Amino acid sequence: MSSTLGVSRPDQASYMLRAAASDVGRLYKRQLLDLLDVREGHTVLDAGCGPGADLPALAERAGGTGTVIGVDRDPAMLGQARERTRQLPRVEVREGDVLDLPVEAGTVDRAKTDRVLMHVDDPATALAQLHRATRPGARVALAEPDWDTLIVDSEDLETSRAFTRYTTTEAVRHATVGRRLPHLAEQAGFGVEAVLATTPVFRDVEEADHTLGLGRNMEAAIAAGYVDRERGRRWFTGLSQGAFFASFTLITVICTR
Repeated sequence: MSSTLGVSRPDQASYMLRAAASDVGRLYKRQLLDLLDVREGHTVLDAGCGPGADLPALAERAGGTGTVIGVDRDPAMLGQARERTRQLPRVEVREGDVLDLPVEAGTVDRAKTDRVLMHVDDPATALAQLHRATRPGARVALAEPDWDTLIVDSEDLETSRAFTRYTTTEAVRHATVGRRLPHLAEQAGFGVEAVLATTPVFRDVEEADHTLGLGRNMEAAIAAGYVDRERGRRWFTGLSQGAFFASFTLITVICTR
């Protein structure tokens, strides 16, 4: 890893695809899809589908008589999702917002949203939209990080804590939405069936830098006054020296309509 702090934001589609393809991404996504229990003939909604990484797997489970609907508002994401699924006739990719889903009420058997609610204006509205779109008896899977649980090993513990504090206060709109998922789901009218916690562990500093934005967010934390510049640069450089460890907790909630 370069000792220079990074300030540029990576391409979001590439970032999401790389995260989904990582060992951590594959593990929790497989668990989420298994618990979602998509079956032949189901209508399945991926709300905030991004570049469509999960759409082929959902389509395979829904079979030849099922329908998969991916919704996203980002044109670049939609373009990649459509390209990824152009050979899958039962997949529809629709432009729209999770706060106003372009889906007819009461038509969805299974729905998921994955690392989306932490970015939207109002997570409660997004869940109300999922409730509107789903049929009685439908199953819904929600997955979100709780960034208060982010830890990065460093001899300079206070700077690591300041990095997490910046992440939760400034970098992510709803940084602790993961812990609130059960409450928000019940508030929207769902019954909560299961709550699971997954802790991705990073031992490779390059992978952690890509996923957690170590350099980019430290530079932003310095600019925002959370960390002294020289101290922040020493912290970042020191992460490449010796064994590396970082982790955070991801919460998955399975609920029913």
